[in-house]
Amino acid sequence: MANLVPITEFDLVFISYDEPNADENYADLIDKAPWAMRSHGVWGSDAAHKAAAALTSTDRFITIDADNIVYDDFFNLEIDMDKISDVDVISWAGKNMVNGLVYGNGGIKCWPKLVVEQMRTHEAAPENDKQAQVDFCWNIHYVQMNNIYCDVHNNGSPLQAWRAGFREGVKMTLSDGDVVAKQTIKKLNKSNYRRLLTWMSVGADASNGLWAVYGARLGCAMTNLRRQDWDWKNVRDFDWLTQYFNEEVAPQFAGGDMMCARTGMEWDSTKLWKASAELGKELRRELDLEIADLDAEGSRFFKQVYINPARVGAMIKEQDVINEIE
Repeated sequence: MANLVPITEFDLVFISYDEPNADENYADLIDKAPWAMRSHGVWGSDAAHKAAAALTSTDRFITIDADNIVYDDFFNLEIDMDKISDVDVISWAGKNMVNGLVYGNGGIKCWPKLVVEQMRTHEAAPENDKQAQVDFCWNIHYVQMNNIYCDVHNNGSPLQAWRAGFREGVKMTLSDGDVVAKQTIKKLNKSNYRRLLTWMSVGADASNGLWAVYGARLGCAMTNLRRQDWDWKNVRDFDWLTQYFNEEVAPQFAGGDMMCARTGMEWDSTKLWKASAELGKELRRELDLEIADLDAEGSRFFKQVYINPARVGAMIKEQDVINEIE
């Protein structure tokens, strides 16, 4: 007999740092899950997840990122606990509202509390553990689900969108958590390579979407063409990213025809488009990346016809683990 446990039996923690849409997204979550807790302003991904775990009293807990809108039907799920191990992290895909990608980035996670308490990742990773320096994915065992239960809105401001793109532009070119020779980028994980191309091409139709495209291209270029000029592990540090954006990136495009309603920041969209296009030329020339300069119409078309491939690597079938209550 299946050991089915409703999602609603697990503690639920909303993790926020400085996201401009965090308060409204948390209010939306509380409407759907009044028992949800919030961990806010904890620096570092490892520390933020440990702080979330400290709020909980259940053996497993669920995390919702601050840029996330959760679907109502997520709370109808049950998990067959006999089909997963004590160290498995269940990962549901999230749909990125800038470029249409569906994968674990920004998605919902169900963590074993003990795993979070014992892990050492990101800012807490040992210097010799390159796999844990900038992401969870190489040291944590994920059970990957394909069903989508949230939308990821990481474009609430130019900074938020640029940061989201920049971080993926760096991380998607790594192998086992480390940089590679530029000649081998196209030989990396095929799914990640396609996601990288999408981040660097699609989004001009979305609010602040071009910032995400530019960020992804800049992150890729700095990591693979100008890595001697910066420490690429800073991609894990949101304070460093904010300072770099405010001091090095945003001033190039200050003033002009566009303004962010949330922050009041103004920028020149023509300059931003030209700078993104120049980076695209450099990445095509130096790394032979098949990226495209899609305008708003092209981005909308891509998202309309693109079919996300199934996530691979799950050791068990989703329908064996998850039951959705009618």
